[in-house]
Amino acid sequence: MTTAAGPIDLAARFNRVDTWVFDLDNTLYPAGSNLWPQIDDRISMFVGAFTGLDLMSSRALQKYYYRAYGTTLNGLMAEHAIPATEFLDFVHDIDRSDLAPDHALAAAIGALPGRRLILTNGSRAHAIETARQLGLLHLFEDIFDIVSADFLPKPAEDTYLKFFRDHDVEPTGAAMFEDIVHNLAAPHKHGMATTLVIPKAGASDHREAWEISSQTPTHVDFVTDDLAGFLRDIIAART
Repeated sequence: MTTAAGPIDLAARFNRVDTWVFDLDNTLYPAGSNLWPQIDDRISMFVGAFTGLDLMSSRALQKYYYRAYGTTLNGLMAEHAIPATEFLDFVHDIDRSDLAPDHALAAAIGALPGRRLILTNGSRAHAIETARQLGLLHLFEDIFDIVSADFLPKPAEDTYLKFFRDHDVEPTGAAMFEDIVHNLAAPHKHGMATTLVIPKAGASDHREAWEISSQTPTHVDFVTDDLAGFLRDIIAART
């Protein structure tokens, strides 16, 4: 299923796009995958070990920091001056073996004309290992991670501005694919074509409740629950 948020023509919106930007977690793989729950649990473990709180309290603090600071890491850095590298290495030390290579998505991304980049609030190492497991790593020119963003996470506008500068991206000729609706506001403001990637109806969804929108805001151009199929539609519309 793919829908347009308004009277937007697929070909007109994507004809001039030559830079394709993808979020990683819950976008390049389904939101029902077991990857994010593993990361989520390890964040709770890290918070508990660092603060000495019990599991319930450390999880509550984790979620508070996530909502208030954009990432739990940002909250821990601001409030406790924790070492970021130690956190990122620990929370992304997960089992990706249940994540099957996505041949259909690989074919669709590989057919996109121009540059392809990953923009993630996670670590570069996590993006590399996850994209490799999916059979997608070779398709991307580079990865802009939370370290590249100076630990300022999406949806902060300055993060996108730094991404544009660092990778010489002209946003009016770029498209962003993302599973969290708030993270598409700044890209849309700067002229990127925006697509919200959602789970299929009835599928598991491990995102936080506040990350899930029941309505489609004006900064979202398209909504799809089939990223590979939507990319094929874009390619067909451009020809």
